[in-house]
Amino acid sequence: MNKTTQKIMYLNPVGFDAYDSFFASMVKENKNENTEVHITSLPSHVGKMDNLEYRTYNALIAPDVIRATQKASQEGFDALIIGCFYDPFLLDAREISGDMVVVAPCHSSIEIALKVSNKFSVIIGQKKWEHEMHHTIRSYGYEHQLASFRDVNMNVREFQQDHNITGSKLMEASEKAIFEDFAESIILGCTLEFGFYKEIQSKLNVPVIDPSIAALKQAEQMAYLKNTYNWKPSRKWSSQAPPKDDILQFGLFNHEYEFGNRIIVS
Repeated sequence: MNKTTQKIMYLNPVGFDAYDSFFASMVKENKNENTEVHITSLPSHVGKMDNLEYRTYNALIAPDVIRATQKASQEGFDALIIGCFYDPFLLDAREISGDMVVVAPCHSSIEIALKVSNKFSVIIGQKKWEHEMHHTIRSYGYEHQLASFRDVNMNVREFQQDHNITGSKLMEASEKAIFEDFAESIILGCTLEFGFYKEIQSKLNVPVIDPSIAALKQAEQMAYLKNTYNWKPSRKWSSQAPPKDDILQFGLFNHEYEFGNRIIVS
């Protein structure tokens, strides 16, 4: 049965909520009319990291990403977006999501890029990011379509500080990816690179995928398919969820989960 309104949660997977209003603006500009989106962030007890550039930071958010996913499923969301290009704990979250679909920016961006090109490059902030992202892309089976990584020597918090500098660096890296690495499309490799794809795309005349928008649109599409055709997460074999008896016995979700922040865009 097709629901009138689709409910999607955009989870900012850090205990730092200053980015939430930024993502809310992105959602408001790009969501479908019949989509209600809740932008949430993790509670401050995970630490006030404003980025997940380091594996250490990623490891610290793991329990909360799982609990946030389970809570969103309980609240009846059709889809959840884990809003970081590392796609942190995507497969783990899918395991506990019930009938709710879980998507993330890297996987979503690649799927879209490969519908409009054969090879893509990813524009990243720092060389540090490449190893983990390369591992993720390889695990998805898309390594042979990856033309290159190009870094702009910027950290996450710098992307939105001076748009002229950021735009110039992203443009230069994208140009090199196309004409030196032979990429046919560009993926901006951080959700905080929002707002720059149009200019790059116009100048270089190739598809430039904004990961925040890509994840939102994938979530909307999957929510529609779930509600219309009942294409919801499989629970067979590797997709099997933890047994309910184990969850109760281990006391995994005994305490009511509370998000650190929530903005509703309806």
